[in-house]
Amino acid sequence: MAASQDHEWRDWLRTLPKAELHLHIEGTLEPEMMFELAERNGVALPYADVQAVRDAYRFTDLQSFLDLYYAGAGVLVTEQDFHDLAMAYLRRAHADGVVHAEIMFDPQTHTQRGIALDTVFAGLARALREARDTLGISGYLLLSFLRHLSEDEAFATLEAALPLRETYADLWIGIGLDSSERGNPPEKFARVYARCAELGFRLVAHAGEEGPADYVRGALDTLKVARIDHGVRSSEDPDLLRDLIRRRVPLTVCPLSNLKLGVVRDLRDHNLARLLRAGAVVTLNSDDPAYFGGYMLDNYVASAEALDLSRDELVTLAANSLKASFLPSTEQARLMDRLSTAAGQG
Repeated sequence: MAASQDHEWRDWLRTLPKAELHLHIEGTLEPEMMFELAERNGVALPYADVQAVRDAYRFTDLQSFLDLYYAGAGVLVTEQDFHDLAMAYLRRAHADGVVHAEIMFDPQTHTQRGIALDTVFAGLARALREARDTLGISGYLLLSFLRHLSEDEAFATLEAALPLRETYADLWIGIGLDSSERGNPPEKFARVYARCAELGFRLVAHAGEEGPADYVRGALDTLKVARIDHGVRSSEDPDLLRDLIRRRVPLTVCPLSNLKLGVVRDLRDHNLARLLRAGAVVTLNSDDPAYFGGYMLDNYVASAEALDLSRDELVTLAANSLKASFLPSTEQARLMDRLSTAAGQG
C-alpha cells in the first residue's frame, strides 16, 4: 500500500465509530510510562533504558510475552498509576475513533504483589469516568481471572471484589479469563463461572488462540460465555464454526497480536477475512497494544492492507464491534446511526 493510500485508509477508518472489546489495560503500558512509574515508585527494572525494553518485545509464543507482561505490571503501585495507565489508553483509543471500550484487568497480577484490590478499581474507574465526561468515550470493566492459577484462587478474587460491586456498578459489568491457555481448559473454571452467572455478570473467555478449537467449545458450553476472545482456531472444527455463526457468537480477534505471538507467520495468512466472509461475527481489537505494535486503528489498517478487505467489510467489522458490546440496545442503536452516517461519507 502506497503511503498516500495508507493515509487515506487511516483517515477514513478513524471516522468510523468502533468499540474495542478485547483490551488488557496492563498491556497498554508503554516503555516510557514503565520507566516513569518505576522511577515514581522506586521500582528497579531489569532494563537499561526504553530501547532495551522494546528490544525484549521479540516473543516466541504467548508465555514469553506473559513473562515480560507480568514483570512490567510490577511498576503499577498506586491508584494514580492505574488512573494514568488507563487515561493514556483512553486518549489513544479516542484518537483512533473508539467510542466504547470494554477493558479487561487482572487483579491477581496486582494483589499477589500486595496491591489492594480497591486501589486497582479506584484508579481504573476514575479514568473511565473522566474519559466519559471529557472525551465522550464510554467504558466497562471486565475482571479477568488468571487461568494458570487455580479455580479456588479465582473464587477468592471474586469474593474479595464483590464488596466493591456497588461502588463501581456503572463500570464493572463482566468477567473474563486470560493468561496461559495451554493446559488450562475452560472446564477448570466451571464452578466460578456458574457463580458469576448467578450474580448477573456478563461472561467472556479467551479460547482458541494457542489452545485448540475444543477450548472454544468448552467456553461456550461449559462457561456459557457471550463472547469468545480470540477464537481464531474455531475454523479447525467446521461443526463448531457453523455453530458460532448460527448462534451469532462474537469473536474478538486481535490480528497484530496473533502475528506478534506467532499464531500466524504472515498477516496475509490470517483467517479473519475468511471467518468474516463465512458469516462469523468478527470484531477487530488490539489486545496488548504496547507489546504487539499496534492500537485499534493500526489493526484495522494492517488488516485492510494484508487481507484486501473492502470498505463494506471494514464497516461490517465496526458494526460488529458495536453490536457485540455489552452496551444497552438503545446506545448501540445510537452508535449504529453514527456509523451509518460516517460510512456514507466515506
